[in-house]
Amino acid sequence: MNCPDMKNLKSDRISIQESICRNIKYGIGKRVEYATTQDVYLALTQSIRDRLIEKWIETEDRYARANPRRVYYLSMEFLIGRSLGNVLINLGLYEECRLALQGLGFDLDDVRDQESDAALGNGGLGRLAACFLDSMATLGIPGFGYGIYYEYGLFKQEIENGYQKEKPDHWISKAGPMQIERPDQACIIPLYGRIEHGQDLDGNYNPMWLDWRVIIGVPHDIPVVGYGGQTTNYLRLYSATASSDFDIQIFNAGDYFKAVEQKIGSENISKILYPSDTINTGKELRLIQEYFLIACSLRDIVKRFLENHSSFDQFSEKVQIQLNDTHPALAVVELMRTLVDEQAIAWERAWNITQQTLAYTNHTLLSEALEKWPVSLIEHVLPRHMQIIYEINFRFLAEVAAKWPGDTNRLSRMSIIEETPEKQVRMAHLAMVGSHSTNGVSVLHTQLLKSSLASDFHDMWPLRFNNKTNGITQRRWLLKANPKLSELLNQTIGNGWIRHLDQLKQLESHATDPAFQEAFRKVKRANKERLEKNIFETTRIRINPDSIFDIQAKRIHEYKRQLLNVMHIIHQYLSIIEDGREPGNPKTYIFAGKAAPGYWAAKQIIKLIHNVSDIVNRDPRTGGLLRVVFIPDYRVSLAEKIIPAADISEQISTAGKEASGTGNMKFSLNGALTVGTLDGANIEIEAEVGKENIYIFGLKANEIKNLKTSNSYRPLDYYLSNDSIRRVMDALWDNRFCTQEPGLFRWIYYHILEKGDEYFHLADFPSYVQIHEMIQKDYSHPTQWTRKAILNVARMGFFSSDRTISEYAQDIWQAEPVLP
Repeated sequence: MNCPDMKNLKSDRISIQESICRNIKYGIGKRVEYATTQDVYLALTQSIRDRLIEKWIETEDRYARANPRRVYYLSMEFLIGRSLGNVLINLGLYEECRLALQGLGFDLDDVRDQESDAALGNGGLGRLAACFLDSMATLGIPGFGYGIYYEYGLFKQEIENGYQKEKPDHWISKAGPMQIERPDQACIIPLYGRIEHGQDLDGNYNPMWLDWRVIIGVPHDIPVVGYGGQTTNYLRLYSATASSDFDIQIFNAGDYFKAVEQKIGSENISKILYPSDTINTGKELRLIQEYFLIACSLRDIVKRFLENHSSFDQFSEKVQIQLNDTHPALAVVELMRTLVDEQAIAWERAWNITQQTLAYTNHTLLSEALEKWPVSLIEHVLPRHMQIIYEINFRFLAEVAAKWPGDTNRLSRMSIIEETPEKQVRMAHLAMVGSHSTNGVSVLHTQLLKSSLASDFHDMWPLRFNNKTNGITQRRWLLKANPKLSELLNQTIGNGWIRHLDQLKQLESHATDPAFQEAFRKVKRANKERLEKNIFETTRIRINPDSIFDIQAKRIHEYKRQLLNVMHIIHQYLSIIEDGREPGNPKTYIFAGKAAPGYWAAKQIIKLIHNVSDIVNRDPRTGGLLRVVFIPDYRVSLAEKIIPAADISEQISTAGKEASGTGNMKFSLNGALTVGTLDGANIEIEAEVGKENIYIFGLKANEIKNLKTSNSYRPLDYYLSNDSIRRVMDALWDNRFCTQEPGLFRWIYYHILEKGDEYFHLADFPSYVQIHEMIQKDYSHPTQWTRKAILNVARMGFFSSDRTISEYAQDIWQAEPVLP
């Protein structure tokens, strides 16, 4: 059947306008003159999707001709935010669409605001994955994301009396037509059941996994277009539905309510991101989510491979799978099960294929983030997989014993099975054993990975370990998020930086130019005014755009040390009202971030921020010198407003705890100066921007390690010897910031002074105060300050995710671009 040729879909203003009107009339069923802004958003998205799909089909045709090595990026999170604006920029249609809508009486910014953020992630892990997809498409690498199509995502954060309240975030209801559901490509996923121990015709052990409960995975594709529109890959996300056949069996047995309950239970798998694992049912659901992700993904990947290949001889030559942290680690086991059980491939050959196909990215050194699953739970949910894990571990430990005879301690440390009273499966160990590459995400993180967390594995396979410092896409985090600065850059050095971020280096020659400095300051001021308006609309708090905007926007966690920031604010407040010491410049402290629903301490820190904000902002003695604001419901679209407005970027994690960070890169790229510890990518940012253009404080990772090893850190000594520390801690004790809820913050006093201050707040407090005093002095000299800010922008070229992906492609995947 011949279809009309759509390749000549025009992208001029008139053609786009006609397409919008046609979609309003025939897609929504309205006259154009009665269309709402939401109607226009849906019609525009459909119009752009038509053009995008043409690019997608052209890309797939090109890949089919080249038969390249394909990369599949498996991640529990893809924090893509809003898609429409990014697609318009990458297709080069932003201005044409703006004019088309203007002709219809609509504003593009208002139309774009109708789109909800895709709630498919939590923080840096998911945002990194989204940046990587953008870079793979821009570079022309055949790279595809695989994840879960969460119906509600994480949660919508609301604040009631200073407390975080989690509300459902049903983002799909406002998602628009960019996503494409593909029920014809659904796959069947088995769970539970039992193992029947049998033999094959040759008398070999042949286990049979029987009596499954079946779940159906339905793919939803989101096109991912690279800058310039030459390549369109996709992000494939799976939603879970119950098997109709299975439910009908129950229904026919006369138990209608049980059938409905079964259906609801099955579909819970893709309801929300990260169900609470504090109870057994939550743990089970989370494990099922992780298996659902990798089982759906591998079925699709294998199916696609077998469409063009009759055997698995070339599987690892044509397929590379990157595991984004430990969540997809079961891919090691599922790929083995697929090869051994379904394809009848001998174990040794299957294991070689598996190792050569999989690669693992470690994102954390925190023990609580390194997943472990009870053996009993895996046996219950995935009985065949537990058998395979045991076999993998048995063979792996035999290799360890051969290399280090008699070293039982090493065997215990390296075993995939942790022999605790309740046996656990160490997922990071499984990922490292089953992959040909393990990478960290910053130089320091990789060093610590090799020397501490995975030192035994590094001893065994030193060539498998490598570093890939994280990056961000400048298309989203500068071109889209900061259009005024982007325009200034284009006028000054051209637009080559959009594809090649290192071209920002040309700005260095303009860093001391008075005219450029003045234009740069005007851009920053405009961005601060935009954020000031947003803050008032959201919180009803007025802030001064002429004040220093000091911003800490990230996930709320004790190691990220929002508490240290608040302690300094309390110190500054008390210095003003009790000592009469005014800061050199007015300061506005801005916080944003979500705490995990079950993370009590993090949620208490949010409450502390709000209580301090209430006291400080209402006190006339501060005279507008100090303001504190918490912006609720941090998300990508909000970050795009916050980051360009920052003067100061707070990256103050305890040294040795942050793997990399990407927020630090986004802020610096937009001309904020970093206050940070020598942790994660802060170290590399310092090396790139220069020590004089960043504010580093605090203990280094090795100093903290030495204090821990020697057990010589005594927080009480700091309390007794430092008047400022004592006054801040006493203020938390004596209810100054919780008069209506006495004793509310005394837990902090106990936590730090009696439990040992795990995150070294008091050790770093004096240098943190000093660095902020230095900032006040430097900000009083606009010419010098602006020069520092410009040089931060100019020297961020290394931190493009294009560079990161190029390194993955060359060093790990050996994947080549496939360009027109």
